[in-house]
Amino acid sequence: MKKLSINLFFIVCGLSVSAQVITREDSLNAGLVRSTNPTVISGYGEASLKYNTHFQTANINLDRVVVFLGHRFSKKISLFTETEIENAKVTGSNHGEISLEQAFLKFNANKDLYVVAGLFLPRIGIINENHLPTTFNSVARPQLETQLIPSTWRELGVGIYYSVPRIPGLNLSACVVNGLSAQNMGGGKGIVDARFEGSNATASNLAINAAVLYYYKHFRFQVSGYYGGSVGLSPRSSDSLKLNSGAFGTPVGLFEANVQYLTKGFYAKALGCLVTIPDAQYINRAYANNTPSTMNGFYVEAGYNLLHKTKYEDKRLNVFGRYESFDLNATVPSVTSAGAGVRNDAWKKSYVTGGVSFQPIQGVLIKADVQVLTTGNYNQTLIINPNPSAAPYVPQQTFVELGVAYSF
Repeated sequence: MKKLSINLFFIVCGLSVSAQVITREDSLNAGLVRSTNPTVISGYGEASLKYNTHFQTANINLDRVVVFLGHRFSKKISLFTETEIENAKVTGSNHGEISLEQAFLKFNANKDLYVVAGLFLPRIGIINENHLPTTFNSVARPQLETQLIPSTWRELGVGIYYSVPRIPGLNLSACVVNGLSAQNMGGGKGIVDARFEGSNATASNLAINAAVLYYYKHFRFQVSGYYGGSVGLSPRSSDSLKLNSGAFGTPVGLFEANVQYLTKGFYAKALGCLVTIPDAQYINRAYANNTPSTMNGFYVEAGYNLLHKTKYEDKRLNVFGRYESFDLNATVPSVTSAGAGVRNDAWKKSYVTGGVSFQPIQGVLIKADVQVLTTGNYNQTLIINPNPSAAPYVPQQTFVELGVAYSF
């Protein structure tokens, strides 16, 4: 996994690019591990406190602790694994999780080309590959890249990465991975629950991902796309549900573009995304899960390091602001179709986030921000337990958040 600090962009592609190493995992990926110590231990983690000003409730949580274990078998072959514990422990009540976030072999064909095989992160969006909590200023990851693009999004498959030698800064990638589960889509959760994440994934339906990444001076440009099937059932089972199976049957498409600008003191970024599910009406007819036909959104963010050009330049004090807007049911199947969808304006969301982060030393970040969430009204026909059995829906909420993060 390539890691980018918020103030240092770099490319790690085997031995093809000279890069600043930030973590031991980067060192292994860049081919800089000494032959006398081929095994590498690295990791990251974060904890957060969130206060809801409307309900006057607070929650504090150890969000995740991740341990990286890698090994270089030779100059050509390396192993990368990441084991993650979420929410400190796993019980039936707090929904904690122990999972493998990555487990793949990397094969360096030459200085410009490498192949990965196993459980890895496709190149989609900004956060998916670069999700260390020390690489973003807010306490939580951008909401769009959590709810619309389900980062971290890892699947099983094979990928190829190529750094174009004649065009410095241009990187191409493509991969084939398992597809999604149509049964677990919709309901205001997008495709988050449709991922398999390496656990008993169906290989009857497949997906392809391709990306173009280009670094030019202070800019980083990326365009990526995903297209894959979502029904891995047998032909007989899928026919009974009137769904298309096969490699790309009942497809899901995701397309995103992002740009980032960085100097020593200032940074800015923007991302736009579209998700399309053309057979949503048939999925709804089969599973009644209110899957939308399209979802879309964007966000913009900018920040400045207040310690730039001061005697404390070895530290960072970033102030930042971010605006996000996305709709998890931008269009729904028509009421004239057999699998009509029900629009819910509560799933059209905007987030305004502003705050500060302080880096006292490389690898440690202390964060504070305020986040305002605004949605439409909840569709009353979708409320199973209306007020007073359940608390009334609040279309605008404000959160005050504090967090600490580390990576090494």
